[in-house]
Amino acid sequence: MPQLNTSKGAARHPEKRKNPDRPQPPRPEWLRVKAPVSAAYIETRSLMRDLNLVTVCEEAACPNIGECWAQKHATIMILGSVCTRACAFCNVATGRPDFLDPHEPENVGKAVAKLGLRHVVITSVDRDDLDDGGAEHFAKTILAIQQLSSSTTIEVLTPDFLRKDGALEIVVKARPDVFNHNMETVPRLYPRIRPGARYFHSLSILQKVKGIDPTMFTKSGIMVGLGETDDEVCQLMDDLRSADVDFMTIGQYLQPTPKHAVVDRFVDPDSFAQYAKIGFGKGFLLMSATPLTRSSYHADADFAALQTARNVALREA
Repeated sequence: MPQLNTSKGAARHPEKRKNPDRPQPPRPEWLRVKAPVSAAYIETRSLMRDLNLVTVCEEAACPNIGECWAQKHATIMILGSVCTRACAFCNVATGRPDFLDPHEPENVGKAVAKLGLRHVVITSVDRDDLDDGGAEHFAKTILAIQQLSSSTTIEVLTPDFLRKDGALEIVVKARPDVFNHNMETVPRLYPRIRPGARYFHSLSILQKVKGIDPTMFTKSGIMVGLGETDDEVCQLMDDLRSADVDFMTIGQYLQPTPKHAVVDRFVDPDSFAQYAKIGFGKGFLLMSATPLTRSSYHADADFAALQTARNVALREA
């Protein structure tokens, strides 16, 4: 197995895991981004406000928001802004969920059409309080985009629909172009980092999508810097390939606030490039592995690359 160099400029801080109120160490140069100031960024933000929409770009404090919104790319978060889970890495508010907005699917469709998006990512908070986990709301949002902006390709980044029988089928049958569900981290860290989820259930979600619709692209992502080892990352890649996942993303975890899980290590860009090389070797159609990679980062270009990679694979088969 190729050995990854994660020590270059990447100090570990195991002692900080004992105190969640201690801030993370200074970010390396490769993780610093410019503050958003462009006119397109302001326009995108105004449109989201006008239509009463929530974006994960803001809620999760994504470091790429300036770049993405300047290009009129946004990941829209449906089902409200309050999550029923309390994952140790996530900056989205946790508590009593919002009432569902019946106009939200149509407003998402209007926003997509007005922005002229070629590709859109729709995600959500976890809604364990709903009988279907919000699956029907996902389906209505997909339909609204298809009706109001028929040329836009649609990617969904869904919750795990844990104990929500039939929910996955509702979303897949609405025919998004890409189905994404993030594993987030390696199984050993689930009790600490993702306590409300189950690793093998999340893996089964991705496998079941292919069983329902073998032509649908599937995608999943993880963060590094939470305490995982490189061997565990490689094993997770094997697990995803066993579920026939097409596309994997790997990005650097960044601590949103001192109350969240602390950064165990900063992985340097060369090591991310090695992750990508290993992933392609394991058979993924596409890998995105950089310090700033996030699930929906460059999602429109990635979708085009996925289509090209599949066509090449079919010709070579």
